[in-house]
Amino acid sequence: MTWLNTLRSAGRARFAELGFPKVRQEDWRFTNLGALERTLFLPASPASALVAVDALPSVTPSHRLVFVNGGFRADLSAASERPDGVIIGSLAAVMASHPALVEAHLGQRADDAGHGPLALNTAHLADGAVLYVPKGVYLDKPVELVMIGAGGHEPLSWHPRLLVVLEERAGATLIEHHFSLGDGAATFSNGVSEITLGTGARLRHYKAQRENAAAFHLSTLSGRLEHDACYEGFLLTLGARLSRNEVRLVLAGPGAEAKLSGAYLLRGEQLGDTTTVIDHASPRCTSQQLFKGVIDDKAQGVFQGKVLVRPNAQKTDARQLSRALLLSDDARIDAKPELEIHADDVKCSHGATAGDLDEDAMFYLRARGIDRDGARALLIGAYVNEAIAEISSEPVREAFEALADHWLRS
Repeated sequence: MTWLNTLRSAGRARFAELGFPKVRQEDWRFTNLGALERTLFLPASPASALVAVDALPSVTPSHRLVFVNGGFRADLSAASERPDGVIIGSLAAVMASHPALVEAHLGQRADDAGHGPLALNTAHLADGAVLYVPKGVYLDKPVELVMIGAGGHEPLSWHPRLLVVLEERAGATLIEHHFSLGDGAATFSNGVSEITLGTGARLRHYKAQRENAAAFHLSTLSGRLEHDACYEGFLLTLGARLSRNEVRLVLAGPGAEAKLSGAYLLRGEQLGDTTTVIDHASPRCTSQQLFKGVIDDKAQGVFQGKVLVRPNAQKTDARQLSRALLLSDDARIDAKPELEIHADDVKCSHGATAGDLDEDAMFYLRARGIDRDGARALLIGAYVNEAIAEISSEPVREAFEALADHWLRS
């Protein structure tokens, strides 16, 4: 495909120019990719070995697409009957069966100008997942993407692309589940998601990342919401040596709504970076963000959240809150909430707090016969579940609570 080769060539040229981001760049000043850059990764080849799919508890998807080291595994995937016009499949397969659809949307949302990892993804663009829902169709069961890292004796990398298009008044729930099998050598997952929501479309998008301590995980999401469209997203970060979830949403039509939440639980020497940009480009749009972190040992959490209100975006309602719980003297949080407002009839707020466990609450629980470790787990669990409660899907909420509880007790 000529257009695809052109897109890849542009990505290669752009990455050759940019390379990996450096800490002198404002958006990356808290996240040092030096260890990633010093590691020689080999491109992962399709993995045919039999692996186990660790299904999320309580979640029963209508479709499950499984990828091992970035390669689609039809033998591990599952599909059920779908409404007419709905397309769910691997990017490579959909490019072959519906080339015009992919060409019309691929590369339209993700702008790699100044963004090295995104350009690198485009340079290696080969496979990933596609979810297309036509006008007026609602999928009542979730679609699950299972991304398995099976590291071997040498460091491996893969660069999946996710393409989501919901036409006017369409609706869907999408779950991403990233995890590793065993320990093995370092792995590098560098994913890019492009999301387009038409007028009145509704997307619930949930992601759990629990890769092993040798993994590097970079993820860039770019989305556009048209008139009255609604995006609900949640990011649960538990794993990886270094991870960064970057979410950029443009509220392009009046009445668009973005609800973005997350929780990150870090220990050891992990670094977890959450960076968001919500662009209010149209009037009467709303955005709500709540992120909570739990940081132990020598781990580092990063939250950067920017809300941009453009001059014509009157009646904007934007709220953003970041909270972090530091469980050791060596734990670190770098928070940078930011508002850039160019309109006068708006309601906008932001805030960031950090602290340790409430000693009065600890005393209360200890006085009732609960040992210190049990009291600590109860308080941290309640704190994290306040964020997870933002998930409107009950099965997904229960699954993410179970993953967070397992982290607390491990």
